[in-house]
This record gives sequence, C-alpha cells and structure tokens, in this order.
Amino acid sequence: MSKAYWVSCYREVIDADKLAAYAKLAGPAIEAGGGRFLARAPAAQAYEAGVRERLVIIEFDSVEQAVATHASPAYRAALAALDGGAVRDLRIVPGV
Repeated sequence: MSKAYWVSCYREVIDADKLAAYAKLAGPAIEAGGGRFLARAPAAQAYEAGVRERLVIIEFDSVEQAVATHASPAYRAALAALDGGAVRDLRIVPGV
C-alpha cells in the first residue's frame, strides 16, 4: 500500500482569525487520523499559475486513511470554523 499526500494550496486568506480557529482544530484532527505534517508555510517561490500563499502537505499511510480523516467529525468541525475564511485547493494524491 502506497502513502498518500494531502496537499492544500491556499489561494487567498480572507479572515486570519477564522484560519487560526480552523488550524487549532484541524491539526489535532489530522494527527488523530494518522496524518504527519511535512510542510506548512507560504511558498518559498511560485511558478506558472501558483501563488505564494500558504501551502500544507500532510502524509498518510493510505488514500483511504486520508479520505477518512477528511470525512471525520473532528475535521468537519475544523471546516465549520474556517467557514469561508480562506480560498484553497485541497487534493489527496497517492504516492508513487
């Protein structure tokens, strides 16, 4: 079984307070689901259609584990706290 990666590219932070409330809940929810944070920062450089906003990469042991974490009640509470506070593109991709 290959690893999976949760990649979240923030296009725009609209409300920093909502993002902080989300992060306070999301981190523990993701770690409880088996996620390991590999990167959490603004991009050092962005090319093509990229923007230099926040980027988060989280490793999971499987796609199923990543999907289950996203669907968990704890992560859903984090999403409710975010409530339009950021525009982002979140993808779960299998490792190679």
